Amino acid sequence: MRTILAVFVLACAALAQLPPAANAPAADTPQQAAQTAAQNVSQAAPPAKLPRREEQLVVTGSYGAVPLEETDRSVSAVEVGQSPSEYRSWVDVLEQDPSLDVQQRAPGTAADLSIRGSTFEETLILVNGLRLNDAQTGHNNLDIPFPFESVERVEVLKGAGSTLYGADAMGGAVNFITRVPETSEIRLGAGIGNWGTNQQNGSVTLGRKQFSEQLTFVRELSTGFLADRDYRNLAIASETVIRTPMGASDVLLGTSDRPYGADGFYGVPLNFPSWERDKGWLAAWSQPIGGQTSADFAYRRHTDEYIYIKSDPSAYENNHIDEDYQAALRRFEKIGGGMRVYYGMDGLREHIDSSNLGIHTRDQGGVYASFDARALKRFSFNVGVREELYTAGRQEFSPSVSGAYWVSGRVKLRASASHGFRLPDYTELYYSDPVHLGNPNLRPESSWSYEGGVQLGLGRGITVDAGVFTHRDQDVIDYARNAAEASANPETLYVAQNIQRLNFTGAELSLRWQLGRQQRIELSYTGIHGAGATLPGLQYLYVFNFPSNEGLATWWSRLPGGVDSRLRLAAVQRYGIDAYPLVEWTVGRQFQYLKPYLQLTNLTNTTYQEIAGVAMPGRGFIAGMEVRWKAK
Repeated sequence: MRTILAVFVLACAALAQLPPAANAPAADTPQQAAQTAAQNVSQAAPPAKLPRREEQLVVTGSYGAVPLEETDRSVSAVEVGQSPSEYRSWVDVLEQDPSLDVQQRAPGTAADLSIRGSTFEETLILVNGLRLNDAQTGHNNLDIPFPFESVERVEVLKGAGSTLYGADAMGGAVNFITRVPETSEIRLGAGIGNWGTNQQNGSVTLGRKQFSEQLTFVRELSTGFLADRDYRNLAIASETVIRTPMGASDVLLGTSDRPYGADGFYGVPLNFPSWERDKGWLAAWSQPIGGQTSADFAYRRHTDEYIYIKSDPSAYENNHIDEDYQAALRRFEKIGGGMRVYYGMDGLREHIDSSNLGIHTRDQGGVYASFDARALKRFSFNVGVREELYTAGRQEFSPSVSGAYWVSGRVKLRASASHGFRLPDYTELYYSDPVHLGNPNLRPESSWSYEGGVQLGLGRGITVDAGVFTHRDQDVIDYARNAAEASANPETLYVAQNIQRLNFTGAELSLRWQLGRQQRIELSYTGIHGAGATLPGLQYLYVFNFPSNEGLATWWSRLPGGVDSRLRLAAVQRYGIDAYPLVEWTVGRQFQYLKPYLQLTNLTNTTYQEIAGVAMPGRGFIAGMEVRWKAK
């Protein structure tokens, strides 16, 4: 470890002595010329300040873009491209909030995501507001078919959001917002780490007044920290924006290919050395029609090849192909100062062709309307309703109401109540393997979420946000088996069934302390208590795998020499399991064209599991270099 740190410091020192590039772009103004001259005098003297935290506009948790400080729901946002020490993956971003539980099967491969104690099936994944959830199984929801380098911002809505987004948003929604380039730029990066980890990534962007284009790719492979835990990831994406009198037409195309060893990934008690390969494709088109109407269309295809025993594929193999088609039409009307009415409709078709699940198709569509009123730093209020129709003539009504009030310029109160629902996926309905059995008679899940909170500006750069929440879930779907039978026979089947009632209550607390422009400290904590009408004597597979207590401390700083640092300490206590610590440290140094970086993970070498029976890696590192050229 000391050797790695020494190499990193020496690399930074060597790069600091590099002369400026001969073809550095000329400045347009005297101020820019002065900045360029200062850089040419000494590349080792970067601004001794963290990037300024600017006002953020968010589009998740509301029908229109609003400043993050004015949202009346619990919404968080992370600017991926502007962080002092850049994040390296989806997981790095999502782990910044203790209310989000990322359950990895191994870094770089599959992962599940839950919010406030919900199951991973009850979290909706979006890209630019369009659905990415997988109809086959929620285990594939985070198999995102484009590179992390495409993303500018990650927004999270905590609490039910079916009024906004329809099915699956019971626990909340995560929205990946892609980056629309305004200038031309080239980025290339490469890194290496232990366990044979090898990474390459890059992006090429072209920014023009009427047209912009971004191409991104990422490739990562590892031999695995354990046998049958190797993986190879590849993702490529293109995003094109054409500005016309109607608005900015946005076309996003992405594809990914991820084969990996899956030893015991899905709760298999016998720990067979399994193998899996996921492929994804996405084509999405967003089209404004004037200033008040927009239309969205998307096609998603996902394939999943699963081999139960890697050395003997003929023993048990599944091949699944699922396709989603979605379309939405949205509009808003201004009806006075600070008041708007939003309304629209959307539709979704899901189709699967599977060697195990069979061939199935289902349709669903929704209509919605919402009234929104707000006065800057005084109050905001929103009430919305949605009617969802789906196959066989069934329907679901999802209302919501939320509001916020500024007691003063430094004190804001908020509260909300919202409804959510979820349809069973095809795996829960029809799947069968040596350990799991689906149930075609499953009922849809539903939930009511309630929350209240206060945001305080205490001065001296300190902001505190505190809140309480509860969600009451009905007909929650999980796999269960008889505990006594399982102790005698580990191969006793888990059978999918509805749990009549589950209630989760919790509290969230966060503190942000900006220490001038060189340091920032963020402290956060989430505690969750869950109980319900479960049947005695049964073992459940997923519903009780939530963190009952989780605390995070993150220290952002610019160290001497211009090195940006992010130190993260976490303490996690899962339901019925002792607490364990996790520590990671990421450092990077931005020069004019080059940026070396180093990421150290699990510095305490903690032995832990995020999913029962699936070991996580010990101490690890990734060291690399990025090259960046940006047009003036």
